Amino acid sequence: MVVKVEPLTTARALRGPFDYRLPAAMNGVGVGAVLLVPFGRRRVLGVVVDVAESSELPPERLAEPLGALEAGAPADLVRLGLRVAREYCSTPARGLELVLPPGTMSARGQTGPRRELVAEATADGQGALAGGARLGARQRHALEVLAAAQRQLSADELRAADVDRDVLRRLARRGLARVSEREVRRRPRTEAIGAPAEPVRLNAAQQAAAARIATALDGGGAELVLWGVTGSGKTEVYLDATSRALDRGRGAIVLVPEIGLTPQTMSRFERRFGDRVAILHSRLSPGERRDEWMRVRRGEARVCVGPRSAVFAPIEALGLIVVDEEHDQSYKQEGDPRYDARDVASWRAGQAGAVVVAGSATPRPESWHALERLELPTRADGTALPEVDVLDTRGLDGPLHPRTREALSRLAAVGGKAIVLLNRRGWSPFLACRECGQVHTCPNCDVSLVIHRHHEQLRCHHCGHSEPVPDACPECGSVALARHGAGTEQLEEVLAAAVDPLPVFRLDSDAAARSSGHAGILRRFQEAETGVLVGTQMVAKGHDFPDVVLSVVLDADATLRFPDFRAEERTFALVAQLAGRSGRSERGGRVLVQTLAPHADAIRHAQRHDSAGFVEGELRRRQALRYPPFAELLRVELSSEDESGVASAADRLASQIAGQLPAGAELLGPAPRFRLRGRHRRQLLVKAELREPAVAAVREVVESAAAARDLHAVAISVDVDPQ
Repeated sequence: MVVKVEPLTTARALRGPFDYRLPAAMNGVGVGAVLLVPFGRRRVLGVVVDVAESSELPPERLAEPLGALEAGAPADLVRLGLRVAREYCSTPARGLELVLPPGTMSARGQTGPRRELVAEATADGQGALAGGARLGARQRHALEVLAAAQRQLSADELRAADVDRDVLRRLARRGLARVSEREVRRRPRTEAIGAPAEPVRLNAAQQAAAARIATALDGGGAELVLWGVTGSGKTEVYLDATSRALDRGRGAIVLVPEIGLTPQTMSRFERRFGDRVAILHSRLSPGERRDEWMRVRRGEARVCVGPRSAVFAPIEALGLIVVDEEHDQSYKQEGDPRYDARDVASWRAGQAGAVVVAGSATPRPESWHALERLELPTRADGTALPEVDVLDTRGLDGPLHPRTREALSRLAAVGGKAIVLLNRRGWSPFLACRECGQVHTCPNCDVSLVIHRHHEQLRCHHCGHSEPVPDACPECGSVALARHGAGTEQLEEVLAAAVDPLPVFRLDSDAAARSSGHAGILRRFQEAETGVLVGTQMVAKGHDFPDVVLSVVLDADATLRFPDFRAEERTFALVAQLAGRSGRSERGGRVLVQTLAPHADAIRHAQRHDSAGFVEGELRRRQALRYPPFAELLRVELSSEDESGVASAADRLASQIAGQLPAGAELLGPAPRFRLRGRHRRQLLVKAELREPAVAAVREVVESAAAARDLHAVAISVDVDPQ
């Protein structure tokens, strides 16, 4: 028997898989097993991607694996990992790493199970107590504790009862007690955020959506977009669909856009389905991730909740994949392989005959164009969507418009809570000299340093560089330094003065790192009688607080200024999503949108809660300009510490790619990008009608370039469908 093994090495020029002769002692090894194999002069881990009766090479030229790890990946996930590598121009090893058990590639190897000592009385032990056998005081006490329990007692229970381990071992040697070890689950701690445990009665629109999902579950799968206004009860539809999948003996994956939202979703699903729910994300400890992954692998957990990486959870008999807030760009992985979890969900559902339900109040134009829509046009509790006022901030002095200040100051009198969004963290975006105009920039990146007053530092949000805030300009020596603009750190202080004595809670990555994380901040906001939650786009994502009566968006048009064809879409989604956090009770709500571009289409459509009108207009614009979903985009980025070297390499790759592209495809660039982490960058952009031939052409050129010795100082990456 021969196994075909893909070595887990990141060398792009390496072409596997490689054949290994399987010894008789390893006959049980199949696709997905992780083996330790000899590879040249090294020993490396590799994944079995196929099993064959024979090899094209003679048996004497085939090496044998040296051993196998405890756990591997299911065969269907191996195929999925290889497809991710191929579709996103990555290496097989990087694609396979996505589907392997947690810790497989760590220096310490796979994390083992946690075990604890357990003990119970035997029949002889019960008889020894009744028959007055000769026992010491400590032995008798231990035996009485075990006999009274009439079950296995854990190490914690034995310790609480003052039962010593040495005593237990002596009892075991006499046959009076049975001492063993059992595996103990390392249970992740999740913040419980209020949610009903029992199913709620679905309204007519929710019932229609749930019925269509049930039909798809029975009909071999489908891809559906659940378009519902904010507060329309999409989560209840997800819960109903999950229940139907479980009733049919099938599992479910529930994807959320960020780790910070996982506890809230986990809480709702765990209350409904109990211990059948597992959670997977990168902030769990290695032991917790291992135990949750194994629970899913063994079928003990049939529902898995988590951010984008949870799309690779080893759920057997997969029936449903939910992609909540499907418009969110965090579903796109930034590092290699740069996969999009929404596409991977589609591929995986196709393999399993499962249903994908992509839910959002502001669906992507791509989803709107391609998928069948299920609609939830009204809020579940019958309340109206809040009124949205657009405030023109041209000429405004300070971060808050007078009408915003007035609305916030009335909060204490009217009661309720407010959410304020400013998608910019730190105190001020940049520091400049009033005399010479010098702006303090990062030494590693071509960007300004952001002021963080809490630490009195200037920080780069790209590479992490930090330095103390200077007392004088390093160029001219002037002490006239100006802090321009406002971030969430400054806004927190401004709001605290505006709503005093109400509490202000800040939710951004800086605040979450210092306190009890996203969930802790949200819990404190939820439990407060009144107050203000201020933060970056995190505050607009999926939160359900019925007592929020005011939502405010500051600098709403900031994303419109990005040179990105998705800028309009992101602006609309950000404003519409935050608007939906307000007025989720009979008290109603109000939304204030501060902007320098009050007449922008994205702002106006968001003001009217008009997703359909915005998306239809966006689709017409994209079709005219040949952007997704009417064309495919691929970006090739080259970086090097040598500026002339990366420029030369970019010209060379552009010429080679242009010669390989299919008819009708267009190559743009090379174009410079700002310096990042000390490396100069160039990018190429491919526009093509068909994805597969364009990806194949780019992959062939990039793999050849990776093998070229004269380009060893240039890093090359490919981003298919860049976000």
